[in-house]
Amino acid sequence: MPWTIDTVHSSVEFAVRHMVVSTVRGRFADFTADADVDADDLTKSRGTVTVRTASVDTRDPQRDTHLRSGDFFDVEKFPEMTFSITSVEKSGDGWKIDGALSIRDVTRQVSFDAEINGPVEDPFGGTRIGLSATGQLKRKDFGLVWNLVTEAGGLLVGDDVKMTVEAEFVQQQD
Repeated sequence: MPWTIDTVHSSVEFAVRHMVVSTVRGRFADFTADADVDADDLTKSRGTVTVRTASVDTRDPQRDTHLRSGDFFDVEKFPEMTFSITSVEKSGDGWKIDGALSIRDVTRQVSFDAEINGPVEDPFGGTRIGLSATGQLKRKDFGLVWNLVTEAGGLLVGDDVKMTVEAEFVQQQD
């Protein structure tokens, strides 16, 4: 059954080390997702998330401009990144969601650990399901290789990127 993301109650966020000593957090403000959820057997569920790369927001306009440039997302050439779910499996008390993540012109398999809640009936007559997912990827695996070495010898931008997705989906009515 088709479900659509409620973007008001959802987020796509990331965190990466800065100069080895701190973590910079950011988000993508513009994204869509559609899912085909089998509430009786979640392992049969599939979906696709599409993120507009120009919507990156780290609360620093200068850094955001650099992230949109050819050094990173190259938003003029690659305006979107996508994640297409290839499998959903039970894993301990939670779930493991695998899929193909495409950033720039590179596609790689990545995994997310997830908690799936619902479905529940909302006060407005709709049915909702929630997802909290975390994963980690190496940005260099996707061609995001720009970096500088600091005076102390550390890298300006870490390679490991932690991803967090909070998603609330609404079942589409026939």
